[in-house]
Amino acid sequence: MDVSNLFSVEGKVALVTGGSRGIGEMITRGLVAAGAKVYISSRKAEACDALAEELSGAGGEVVSLPADLSRPEECGRLADEISSREEALDVLVNNAGATWGAPLDEYPLDGWDKVMDVNVRGVFLLTQALADRLRAAGSEHDPARVVNIGSVDGLHAPHVESYAYPASKAAVHHLTRHLGWRLVRDHITVNAIAPGLFPSKMTAFMFEGLDEGEQELGRTIPRGRVGSPEDIAGTVIWLCSRAGAYVTGAVVPVDGGAVTLR
Repeated sequence: MDVSNLFSVEGKVALVTGGSRGIGEMITRGLVAAGAKVYISSRKAEACDALAEELSGAGGEVVSLPADLSRPEECGRLADEISSREEALDVLVNNAGATWGAPLDEYPLDGWDKVMDVNVRGVFLLTQALADRLRAAGSEHDPARVVNIGSVDGLHAPHVESYAYPASKAAVHHLTRHLGWRLVRDHITVNAIAPGLFPSKMTAFMFEGLDEGEQELGRTIPRGRVGSPEDIAGTVIWLCSRAGAYVTGAVVPVDGGAVTLR
């Protein structure tokens, strides 16, 4: 057994949606540092362009392709952009996401729809549109990879009023299994990661009013800290390397035991 390249993703071509900030940025930086060519997409073109410029200037190969994946036509346009540039796509990371919080009696329909459109429909439409490019990349011993970013909130009932968000992430987990069943015969694996608490714009409200911020919240987690970029990027790299080639249909919690040990 040659383990020297067991966790290598060098030379692979990846697309990371929501790849310019938060967990998506962590994944992007990890894949680029590991030698992958990465396309990043997000709704805000300025942030997408800035990160691509930074990482490319540091020697990586990063291309900005902004898109609003809450809109079906934008999912199709992004897939067409990738297809016009690449004959094959090794890795698709469906990370783009939205959340909405409001009391039950006031929870708005447009908030519900926005979350579901981005978090569930966008994942399905983009995977569907890029399936041929993923098929072109996959082989028996080195399949193409789809990695969907779910959430531990899709594994338990959170204690905040974000009703659409946990429902959408539970849907992502089940969609992952269903797509995994369909695409495994095409040499494509489909897995999900369910992150716990990582510092990001989406979770910033949880740190408000805390004197010690991350340290204070970290003490509530069995591992004693919040998640780091290495935690999430390392899990993605494992799933996308030869080491993860026999894993499909799985939902992998990366939460420091916050949900899995309770």
